[in-house]
Amino acid sequence: MGNQLELLEAEALKLSVGERAAFAQLLLASLDEDAEIEEAWAVETERRIADIESGAVQVIPIADALAQVRAALK
Repeated sequence: MGNQLELLEAEALKLSVGERAAFAQLLLASLDEDAEIEEAWAVETERRIADIESGAVQVIPIADALAQVRAALK
């Protein structure tokens, strides 16, 4: 395992600063993954899509939604 880690580290250090930052973010994000939460969001996304497609809810154009929010904040 140590050899693989050392090899990966050596290869990662060859990347540009921006590439290393993106790689680090990817690695950190992978530590926070929770399969239960991901599954719950997938189910919720499908439910919302089904509601829109069935006409149970109507979408609001972003310009209208922002106008409503701005008006409510005044």
